[in-house]
Amino acid sequence: MTSPYPFSRRRFVSAAGAATAGLVVGPMLLTPDGAAAHIPSTAGGPLPTNLFTLGVASGDPLPDGVVLWTRLAPQPLAGGGMPNRPVRVHWEVAEDSRFRRIRRRGAATAHPDLGHSVHVEVSGLAPDREYYYRFRAGQEISPVGRTRTAPADRARSRHLRFAFASCQDFQAGAYTAHRHLAGEDLAFVAFLGDYIYEGRPNTAAYRVHEGTDEPYSLVGYRNRHAQYKTDPDLQASHAAFPWIVTFDDHELDNNWADEIPQDPAQQTPEAFRARRKAAFQAYYENMPLRRSALPRGLDIRLYRRLRFGDLASVHVLDTRQYRSDQPATLADAMNPELSMTGPEQERWLVHGMRSSGSRWNLLANQVMWASNDRQAGPERTYDLDNWDGYRVQRRRLLEFFGSGQVDNPVVLTGDRHCTWVCDLRPDFDDPTSPVVGAEITGTSITSGGNPDTAGFHRTYDPIMAESPHWKYIDNQRGYVVCDVTPERMLSSLRLVDTVWAPTATVRTAAEFVVLAGEPGISVASQESPAVTAATRSRVAAGPSYAVDNDQM
Repeated sequence: MTSPYPFSRRRFVSAAGAATAGLVVGPMLLTPDGAAAHIPSTAGGPLPTNLFTLGVASGDPLPDGVVLWTRLAPQPLAGGGMPNRPVRVHWEVAEDSRFRRIRRRGAATAHPDLGHSVHVEVSGLAPDREYYYRFRAGQEISPVGRTRTAPADRARSRHLRFAFASCQDFQAGAYTAHRHLAGEDLAFVAFLGDYIYEGRPNTAAYRVHEGTDEPYSLVGYRNRHAQYKTDPDLQASHAAFPWIVTFDDHELDNNWADEIPQDPAQQTPEAFRARRKAAFQAYYENMPLRRSALPRGLDIRLYRRLRFGDLASVHVLDTRQYRSDQPATLADAMNPELSMTGPEQERWLVHGMRSSGSRWNLLANQVMWASNDRQAGPERTYDLDNWDGYRVQRRRLLEFFGSGQVDNPVVLTGDRHCTWVCDLRPDFDDPTSPVVGAEITGTSITSGGNPDTAGFHRTYDPIMAESPHWKYIDNQRGYVVCDVTPERMLSSLRLVDTVWAPTATVRTAAEFVVLAGEPGISVASQESPAVTAATRSRVAAGPSYAVDNDQM
């Protein structure tokens, strides 16, 4: 792929190998004496063509830099298609999209052991600044990406605008939401899990997964990630701003917990551990993550904290790797030994929220905190894969939210394929329990396909009447954009009309407000039932496809 911008190859190549102050690149290939080996881009012969089929991405913005990512994959659905040798990849960062004001440049090694992925940790940039970046390998130049650094740690920031999203089952529909997300004006996107789905190909779906089965091997997971990454709308969304990513279950296996698969009778402990290693490595290879997240053995370190001036801290959680196995009954869910996060991550979270010094403490979280009964009437039915299954730990953390030691906690959640906007209370069964925070559970990009909105409300409106902490519910597809100031957090639900067509219109269906110093959330605006009905009618007139919706 060629760049649309003028480009001086001689200027780029002559400086690409020079040392850059404050720069970390990786993974590097080392000589026996520990020095970095020099590897020409074409060492061992010419490279294949179409190297940048998976696009570019950036992530984890800091005040002085970001992670830049790409992966060389001329045959993306066949393990990548690269020769089994390391390849030198050059990169540039500039202040302008035509690369006339270069600020950093260097080279990294794309190694076959990591799927020829590149993770460049650039530093030395100015805070709260927009930059452009690109890569070169051999004679090919990548698409141009745009990124943004975070404000200085103690900067008195007045505004932060970001989006969060989750759950993008490739088979469930087109990434019409990503097409619109790429056009938003954002500092970053937080993606909260289910980036890929491990399901088998479904020939009755809107589009079909590669392969013949679920992925189990490293090559299998590489191919599945690559199929998702070939989508042009997803590539555009990645290239538009930095992403902060974490996983949920489908990046490995539905409803897995630590070393336990969803179906232990079908997956031996040894087989599942091997599958976990493969899935984690493929996840790292395909995400804009720092080298600190490079998998080690069975583990990948994903929980981490990012700061945006004095306005907001984003606490990124991992609710899969360290959790106890899901309880079988509601009585079991009261076991004080059960943990969603493991004790070390819980201590990290509490300490970080207590000492953040930020006006807002935002949790990038996978599964729903607020109590979510699935049955109207006196009987109670819960999905115990969510925090409803880990009630003692949830209450302990929510009591901490209300202790006065943490400022303005707001939980941002994925997983449900629906929008649930809720007050958070230590005891959801006690109407006198104080409101201590807010949660916005965002809908999916595609998972669940085009929704049966009328059926959803027939089921859940009666339950909502019995659940005073629920403030808003909906099951259409899209993402959430959040505008944060010192005074308030305004969150806009952005919905697309359909995911069963190549394009779709987008609209703001509702807005939610959290006021600083006032725990809880309120609905500021929402579209009329007539608009919802008209949208439902247009969607119903279109084609229909098979969907595997594990949340409904």
